[in-house]
Amino acid sequence: MPAWGLLDAAYLAGFVAVLTVAPAQASAVVVTDALTERFGAFIIIVLGETLVGVVTGLAGEPVSALTLAVGLVAVVVGFGAWWTYFDLAGQRPARQEPAASLQWKLGHLPLTAAVAAMGAAMVSLIEDAHESRTPAATAWILCAGTAVVLGATMLVAASLQAWDRDRGLYRPLSRTCAAVAVACLGVAAVRPAPLLLGLALVVLLSIPWGLAVARRLASPARLG
Repeated sequence: MPAWGLLDAAYLAGFVAVLTVAPAQASAVVVTDALTERFGAFIIIVLGETLVGVVTGLAGEPVSALTLAVGLVAVVVGFGAWWTYFDLAGQRPARQEPAASLQWKLGHLPLTAAVAAMGAAMVSLIEDAHESRTPAATAWILCAGTAVVLGATMLVAASLQAWDRDRGLYRPLSRTCAAVAVACLGVAAVRPAPLLLGLALVVLLSIPWGLAVARRLASPARLG
């Protein structure tokens, strides 16, 4: 794992360096409509890992009312990652600038990694449904993954054409996502019971989404 991490870091650093020192090559990274669609499809595939994690967790444990409740809440947490990305940043055109395009692409790396980590943590969340406190590793992976999803979504959003056009929406939204991300880490530190932890994440993920919906309803021109 450390070797793969170092290779990935070296690859990404080289990629960024080449585009920085060779402006002629930078035009090749501009985000097209087709690429936006493909990245969206990739995010959907990775989000499927959250459902796989829930199914795996339920399959490995005797089904009770509590384990089923934790599994259903975990599904909603996965949906929360879905609506965070697609309602706030996904399927929207990036600015046609090399720097913005690079930010858009690289921003998807921590986003997809965090969603995959959330799916892996959901297995343990369900397996330990009857515990009085969520195991530390499970709590931190799931909550930190949620925090990274929020932050990476705003990183991607900052590269969009809509970022400058809808300042009244994205500026308060970015601050809200930052505050909610910190709150997610606080939930990890407290480590409540699995059901309560999942419910807390659902509520927290609903805050920026609710803010975006309220502002868009207040300004119909922003819809769509």
